[in-house]
Amino acid sequence: MTALSFREPDRVPLILGLTVHGAQELGLTIKEYFSRPANVAEAQVCMRRKYPHDAVTGFLYAAVEVEAWGGQVVFWEDGPPNSGEPFITNPDRIVSLEVPRVMETPCLRKGLQVIQLLKERIGEEAVIPGAVTSPFSLPVMQMGFEKYLELIQERPNVFERLVRVNEEFCVSWANAQLEAGADAISYSDPLASPEFFPREMYRSTGFEIARRCISRIKGAVLYNMASARCLPIAAELSLTGASCLGVSAQEDLGKVKGECAGRIGVAGNLNGLEMRRWSQEQAELAVKTCISAAGPGGGFILTDNHGEIPWQVPFRVVSWISEAARKWGAYPLEWASEHG
Repeated sequence: MTALSFREPDRVPLILGLTVHGAQELGLTIKEYFSRPANVAEAQVCMRRKYPHDAVTGFLYAAVEVEAWGGQVVFWEDGPPNSGEPFITNPDRIVSLEVPRVMETPCLRKGLQVIQLLKERIGEEAVIPGAVTSPFSLPVMQMGFEKYLELIQERPNVFERLVRVNEEFCVSWANAQLEAGADAISYSDPLASPEFFPREMYRSTGFEIARRCISRIKGAVLYNMASARCLPIAAELSLTGASCLGVSAQEDLGKVKGECAGRIGVAGNLNGLEMRRWSQEQAELAVKTCISAAGPGGGFILTDNHGEIPWQVPFRVVSWISEAARKWGAYPLEWASEHG
């Protein structure tokens, strides 16, 4: 919180997005791992002990939100569970959609139990972030990208109805996680990026949706672009009410920090895909580069560019990142100007 108040803390905060890695830690399949809240909580605590960082995640998998609406979840052997076939096959169904009740939905209760267990184990020693998918981006999983684009263009009234029910779900799910013990919420909204929608279209849709939702979420919010670019809309994102912005590895972290300085913190932007092949020297250089670009003056959290480190990244690389962050992240960052 010191960093996100645009002051320099004792060191740069580090968050390692270790989700599916918990299955490797416990020697379980990914499906077995996510079947019991106790598995997730145990693995998160163990991994934080081995690879010191400043958070333990209560996040399960993004498709849990599709599962809550009655959709299908597909489990993989080497990656996060994903949503199956879209459950909204006919837009006419949207008018009769009812918002899932969080406390009556088993998959969501499981997520809340993970957070509660982590709070019991961790207390105030580390941040416990929860996660939601934005009402603007969730329909891609609910109905598929092509049909969603058609809905926006051809049936704006039905699009507005879908957004409104998703908003109610997003806010109730986020606040339930905060009540269970989460300290902040990651608001995942990759469709906000100009890679998907023109800036003006985002301003009239996703931007207004985000402002409404975030104003009702009773805790700090990280606007997570999930690897998508954000610099062209950084001004808008700084006005959503979010405290921090996730930055793509495809962007210049220093430029994003400069654009956001004093208005919204930045988090990023270690490349999770390249991370699979890093040597110790490459990991250390990547950490130093991020810290020198965005660390001075605070307002920065070091993390990966997506919010979830891929299954294929070896634990040794995770350890090298943690070690380098401790070595080079202590304030004051006197070495940073020379490195830059």
